[in-house]
Amino acid sequence: MSTPARSEKTLMDKIRRLPAHRIAEVEDFVDFLRSREDGDHALGQAATKLSEPAFAEVWDNPDDADYDRI
Repeated sequence: MSTPARSEKTLMDKIRRLPAHRIAEVEDFVDFLRSREDGDHALGQAATKLSEPAFAEVWDNPDDADYDRI
C-alpha cells in the first residue's frame, strides 16, 4: 500500500505527462469531485435542519431537561 505522499507524487507525475488539453480535463474532474463532496455535506446539513421540527417533541421534554444543561 502506498503512502499519501507517494500517491500524490505518482499522480502529479502522471498529470505532468499529459497534454495541456487533458490537464484541463483533469482539473475540471477534480473540481467536479470537490463539488460533490461539498454538495453531500450541504445535503446532510439541510436534511438535519429539516428534521429538527420532527424531533422537537422528543428532544424538548421535561424528562430530558437534565441533559440540556450538560
